[in-house]
Amino acid sequence: MTSPTPPSHHPLLGIGLMLAAMAFLPLLDVCAKFLGRQGMPVIEIVWARMTFGCLLTLPFAWRAGGAAALVPAMPVLHTFRAAFLIAATGFFFLALHYLSIADTLAIFFVQPLVVTALSPVVLGEHVGVRRWLAVVVGFIGTLIIIRPGFQAINPGALLGLASGTSLAIYMLMTRRISGSAPAMVTTFHTNLAGAILASIAVVFVWQWPAPQQWGLFVILASIASLGHYLIVRAYDYSEASLLAPLAYSEMIMAVAAGWWFFGDFPDRWTFLGVGILIASAIYISVRERLHRIPPPRDFEQP
Repeated sequence: MTSPTPPSHHPLLGIGLMLAAMAFLPLLDVCAKFLGRQGMPVIEIVWARMTFGCLLTLPFAWRAGGAAALVPAMPVLHTFRAAFLIAATGFFFLALHYLSIADTLAIFFVQPLVVTALSPVVLGEHVGVRRWLAVVVGFIGTLIIIRPGFQAINPGALLGLASGTSLAIYMLMTRRISGSAPAMVTTFHTNLAGAILASIAVVFVWQWPAPQQWGLFVILASIASLGHYLIVRAYDYSEASLLAPLAYSEMIMAVAAGWWFFGDFPDRWTFLGVGILIASAIYISVRERLHRIPPPRDFEQP
């Protein structure tokens, strides 16, 4: 298998690519929400995300690693990673039945905090007092968004938390294999394993999609694949520590997309909680940079 091409250092280009990806990816959630409103089973939407994603990333994986790249070197690990990615995606899409895109994404932002909280157990990493305090503050931000005790807890909030937690475990497993293969090859392996698992599960709830739903399936997977490709290219030109905080710019497009397509707009408490969450996550990112803990380059968006 060929090794990844050494990246060039063009920070502004990397920033532009990352911002473009974050502006593009919420449209994936728009497709998923439309499909959910049409009565499409969530696991079938996830199946489309994984299956078409596998087909779309196949040529990129072939180009990055040749024919040998198509066979996972660690099939069991990739299967477990895919299972957690399916769970994260499924919980996120199901949460969209109850919440707006922006509110679901806001709660999903708990993911980097869970990564930090679990990394001592899973990866044996040392987490200092300052990062633990950032985690606590971030969870306070999450509580402000959900507001338990002040309003009935929306099932979508619990599903959003489950999605963020599932993706956090996926990210921790990704860190364990970071650098073992080009990012696009790893992404293809995850999509392949996910497509196989989802194909088994979808048999029990399958309903034949209408032509426009097939179209939404293809658009959904294309958005996910293109968004991921832009992120991978961004990491080729800029440092991960510079790009990681920019992922939260996705919230801007999520708010705009939710308002434009569904008439949804977050309340002020959601914006306050999101601000606290993002500040905590950026602080954690800075502390991880000081401790030389890079985020995984195999990025996935539910």
